[in-house]
Order: sequence, then C-alpha cells, then structure tokens
Amino acid sequence: MATTRIKTYTYFIGIDISRNKLDYAIMQGKTFLYHKEAGNNADDISLVIKELKELEKFTMTKAVFCMEHTGIYANHLLITLKKLKANIVMEDALHIRNSLGLLRGKYDKIDAIRIASYAYKNREELRLLIPKRGAIEQLSYMASLRIRLLDTQKRLTVPLGEQQQFLNKKLLQANKNLCQESIVAVKADLVQVDKAILQIIEADEKVSRLTEILMSIPGIGIITATQILISTNEFNDIRCPKKFACYAGVAPFKKDSGTTKVKAKVSHIANKRVKSLLHLCAVRAIRFDTELKAYFERKTQTEGKPKMAVINAIRYKLILRAFACVAQDRIFTKEYQRPGNYELQAILK
Repeated sequence: MATTRIKTYTYFIGIDISRNKLDYAIMQGKTFLYHKEAGNNADDISLVIKELKELEKFTMTKAVFCMEHTGIYANHLLITLKKLKANIVMEDALHIRNSLGLLRGKYDKIDAIRIASYAYKNREELRLLIPKRGAIEQLSYMASLRIRLLDTQKRLTVPLGEQQQFLNKKLLQANKNLCQESIVAVKADLVQVDKAILQIIEADEKVSRLTEILMSIPGIGIITATQILISTNEFNDIRCPKKFACYAGVAPFKKDSGTTKVKAKVSHIANKRVKSLLHLCAVRAIRFDTELKAYFERKTQTEGKPKMAVINAIRYKLILRAFACVAQDRIFTKEYQRPGNYELQAILK
C-alpha cells in the first residue's frame, strides 16, 4: 500500500502581524534562535528574508512561515512570500492559543514565539496556504464593502424608525431630511457594489459555473453563493460538508460527562456571517421548496421537534446539496438519481 511522505521542515518562523510592524520569531527545530522586529512594508520584509537566507543550511523549501489571519495587514508579507514560493501557514488566532495550553501575558514578541512554537509542535499536520485566485480576492473585498455599507444603512435608518414613538413630527421630519441624502447615497453605492460582484462572477468561468450550481439549490441566492465561495476558497480549503457545517456553526456537539447528559448544541465558535445567511436560506427554502416544507411540517407538527432544531437540520441539508452538486459538477435537480460507485468516481476525477 502506498504511503504519503510527510514534508519535513528545518526552520519555523512565527510572525505576529500588526498594521505598522511585523515581529518575527525564528526557530531551528525546537531551538529558539532570535526575535526580530521590522516594518510592515515590502522593503523591510525583503531585508528580513535576505537575513534568514544567511542562516546555516537555510532554504525556503525547508522553512515554514506561520501567521494568524489578520486581513489586509498581511498582504505585503504574503505577496513577498508567494513570489519566493515559500511554505505559508495561516491559522486562526484562537486555534493557536488553545493548542498551546495555559498562557499568561500577551505582547508582540511572545506572540511571535508562540506562533513559531505552534508551527513546530504541529509540523506533521500543518496545512499550507492555498492562495486565492484574483477573482475570489476581488469578491472577498466586495463582500466586505457590502457588509460595511449595509451596516451604515442600518445605523442611519433604524434610529429614525425608533424615534417615531418619542419625537414630535416636526423634529422627526427634520432628522429625516438631514439624513435623506446620506441614505440615498448609501443605497446607490450598494447597487454599484452588487453590479461589481455580478461583473466579477460573470467574467470568471470557474466562479460563474460554481455560482450557477449553488444558486440552482432552492433557497440559496447570489449573496450566499458568493460567501460560500469566499469561505471555502472555491472549495479548495474546505472540501467536506461536515467540516463546513462545523465552520458555519451548524453542526451540534455533545457535552456529556459521566452520568451527566447534556443535549447536543451548536457551538458559538463559528463564522456568524455564513451562519446567518444559511438561516435566511433555510427559511426561504421552507417557503418555496415543497420537499423541505413537508419535512419542516412533519418534524415540527407531527413529531413535535423544536422549530430552530429543524431549521438547523435544513441548513445542513442545504450544505449537503451544495457540496454534492459541486463535487459532481451538476445543477441541482429533485429527480436526480445517484450513480453507481464506478460512475461517481469517474465524475469526481
């Protein structure tokens, strides 16, 4: 039986990222060598890489650069490392912290050392970063901008609705008049962002096909489809529906201990944006999908299950449908017949 050879690393570089500077902790095996602080710009990053290459037996293929997810602050570093074809690992900050046991104190230098220590301790299980294609990066930025605009719109319109019960009509109208131009401008910007998202999707063949597949599933619209593509990196980072259900806060977890039995509940550690979108999709699917509507009514009315538990089950059904259709590169159809094992393997190749 064939065995997979685990890639071995000699140097482990932990990097703590902030807006203006980067803290590097360099380890050779489990031995800490030194800490270095440098600016968060392309020139300073190149100087640090040049310094690393002067270390004994240092090669880029035997080094791994580990960092936390910090959004756009990591862009200069990632661009430089990608050009050098470096081994890059990006992990969630909470995951790194929880994996290192009881920790006391927090500052940039010790954070960099902890990240390097995490990389060394988990060297056999590290998942190297799969870079996002340009279309997915653009969609990610557009989706973030859309969320900010929606938040701004909410901050402007919600207080005006609440003030109707407590302010006189004259003062209320004055407030509405003062905000009206801003509200109209935000709505116009939202329309432009939605058009930009559509243009990005239509311009890329792969993204367009994946979006078409996801939107063929009753309940899933273009915003949710876009967010799924961003979160999974076109299904490269997350390929298993169960893992995505966990990521989205849909999968329930038990908390049994001895004779104490606690009902399984979903974890609060989740991507709340994806979870809320899947909730809206599930509610919409119950209204317009006859199969899921019948399932919801049977579980709630006949079997007496809690409504939120059934809605959560429908969220998972939508996830299963999405991953199955993408894996088989097909549009969702209710009459679809699952092929035999041989045919399925041919489709997935």
